Amino acid sequence: MKPSDGTVHHVTDADAGSTLGAFLRPRLRGPQEAAASWSRVQRLVRSRHVMIHGNICTDAARRLKAGEVVKVLAAAAAPPPKADDVRIVHVDRDVVVVDKPSGITTTRHTEELGWPSRRRQVQPTLDELVPGVIARRQSSRPPAGRRGSGPSRQPPVRPVHRIDRETSGLVVFARTVPAERILAEQFRAHTTHRRYLALCVGRVGAGTIQTNLVRDRGDGRRGSSATEEGKRAVTHVRPLEHFGDAYTLVECRLETGRTHQIRIHLSEIGHPVCGERVYTPPRGTRATDGTAARRVMLHAAELGFVHPASGLDLSFTSPLPADMRRLLERLRAPHRGPRGPRPARPARGADAAETAGGLIAEPDGEHYNEDHHHQEHDDDRHEDRDSGDE
Repeated sequence: MKPSDGTVHHVTDADAGSTLGAFLRPRLRGPQEAAASWSRVQRLVRSRHVMIHGNICTDAARRLKAGEVVKVLAAAAAPPPKADDVRIVHVDRDVVVVDKPSGITTTRHTEELGWPSRRRQVQPTLDELVPGVIARRQSSRPPAGRRGSGPSRQPPVRPVHRIDRETSGLVVFARTVPAERILAEQFRAHTTHRRYLALCVGRVGAGTIQTNLVRDRGDGRRGSSATEEGKRAVTHVRPLEHFGDAYTLVECRLETGRTHQIRIHLSEIGHPVCGERVYTPPRGTRATDGTAARRVMLHAAELGFVHPASGLDLSFTSPLPADMRRLLERLRAPHRGPRGPRPARPARGADAAETAGGLIAEPDGEHYNEDHHHQEHDDDRHEDRDSGDE
């Protein structure tokens, strides 16, 4: 169930201070009702049918603020991912790399930092879950000669970048103040390696998209500016597999890192990511998404950076999650010939260059996923690095 399904209500200055229940009663009334009953509203809220600013709210007594957006879902939202859904790919004294499932935000928004613990637990963020995951992993793998005990309390992790709630894949957190400073500088300088996989509408060719992105393109949404205003954004796109002319699996390398860069760029060239509900293609563009994808089909498949303490180049890969694999198999079925599905024809020129960022060995780290293999590689394979949000 997508959060955008259902009805949307905006909290005005006149509504500010009202409880969620009081706000919803007149808006959910039946044809012969002055207002919906309290019991009906409370059932909807408690059964995960109501979101505020994209977060599930199960407290009908919550006070609303002007400008907030309340969504009443047609069907109950799925429970958010739990700690057991978060995979730790690598952890050492300085950093932890995790495989984020779709459906969970990387960090809490500024306006949510003051939330009480009970409210945070309804929809925790990735950075709030990771310390507990580390503690449980370490308690289940005690050092040789030492008997296991209960999970030890771990200090908070320190975010240095993020990926969207619906995007799955690799995220790195710092575990110390020096590591946070060094990693944050690598992301600012665009010296990290990040590669995404996306399933897009239409037949996508190889190329480079370069625009200036602004916070408001004129309709309240982020997008490309027609002038020099905004921040330079560059996305390198390469098709990996075509499904006729209907869909394409592409890889995206970010030369810059701007919020929603991949989603905006692909949509603006007429090939939105399947499951996209926010960024629509230009008017007149025929881009029909018939996949019924329940989320944006975007995955952070590779992540590389220099270890903040050892100075070694680290690189990690993440396999496609189950929902993307199932969708790809469904799309392959009509195109499967005697030799299997037809891959995209290799591009020529600079845009066809092989993706940089091989796999290497990490220092003093624990690895929990057998799908992630690491081997040494030469530094010159990191010439094309990327950074920033998708």
